[in-house]
Amino acid sequence: MSRGWPRLAGVTRRDGLFIAFEGGDGAGKSTQVRLLAQALRDRGREVLVTRQPGGTDLGAAIRDLVLHGEHVSPRAEALLFAADKAHHVDLVIRPALEAGDVVLTDRYTDSSVAYQGAGRDLGAAEVHDLQMWAVGGLVPDLTVVVDVTAEEGRRRRGDVHDRLESEADAYHDAVRQHFLAMAAGNPERYLVLDGTESPERLHEAVLARLVAMGVVEP
Repeated sequence: MSRGWPRLAGVTRRDGLFIAFEGGDGAGKSTQVRLLAQALRDRGREVLVTRQPGGTDLGAAIRDLVLHGEHVSPRAEALLFAADKAHHVDLVIRPALEAGDVVLTDRYTDSSVAYQGAGRDLGAAEVHDLQMWAVGGLVPDLTVVVDVTAEEGRRRRGDVHDRLESEADAYHDAVRQHFLAMAAGNPERYLVLDGTESPERLHEAVLARLVAMGVVEP
């Protein structure tokens, strides 16, 4: 019996600001993280930039194992990514938010729901629940989805691919469609950007959204 669409946890009360950047491989997330971090620092905010997997020593080991090692079964892959997030949130993200900092992460729980839940066909609801348990229900104040087609992402990546990047375009298209579906289901917490626009225009759109949220000055 189907469990239906994954439910969304509420944003945990805290003093800091939590923003995640999501999207397919090659979309340009890292560029947007860098531009926003500088803009917020210029406005006097303390900013922590991190990524998943790889934001801790354990995360780096998991990243190397899953993305560059031998075959990992789909369920083991989902569990390893959940372990990374649980450790990362406890050691890095929550302490920074409690200190009042801005946390910018290159990927968070939505990547696991899209890549393992939809891409690996493990069930979006099941992977979502696993992720929410791992992070204690902590969800971003804003999730920015930088959207490009599977073909465009492959073109940008060139000839270098990790184990997930090397999957067929059908896999990456399933991932992309799930990101868009999650954003469409909760537009107040998501911002979808056309990744074919210039990095500067995308950055302006992110800042405009934060101004509209009342968390940064124009």
